[in-house]
Amino acid sequence: MALDAALRDEMCRVGRSLFERGYVHATAGNISVRLNEGRGFLITPTDACLGFLQADALAHVSASGEQVSGARASKTLALHRAIYAADTNARCVIHTHSTHLVALTLAGAWSAADALPPITPYFVMKVGHVPLIPYRRPGDPALAEDLTHAITAARR
Repeated sequence: MALDAALRDEMCRVGRSLFERGYVHATAGNISVRLNEGRGFLITPTDACLGFLQADALAHVSASGEQVSGARASKTLALHRAIYAADTNARCVIHTHSTHLVALTLAGAWSAADALPPITPYFVMKVGHVPLIPYRRPGDPALAEDLTHAITAARR
């Protein structure tokens, strides 16, 4: 389908842009897109560098999480699927380990309620609250549960 090819190309473009601007490094981070008509998701492969994605290697997984085609799906697939399940309007997930966010985390800028403090009025207006999710190993199903609870709580 032409739309799927366009989505694959856009995922590669976004990944390359994030990499070239220094927002991601090495193999840290993933991008996924929800496909129309319940056909599942496209997601970056496990251990892929976002700066060098190949459109035909992107993993296609069914709505239930079964691999359909492409390279092996990222081990964070459960996290992405949890976001899509918790928010039916979500069309794309960009999950990074930004050097800047890691630096803020190590500097102790976070609190138990927020991963990031309200740095500027613009941040508060555009981003708002960023919940702190407890650390879990990549691929741990409990991380998906934690995220689902956070999304549900934010809607209240």
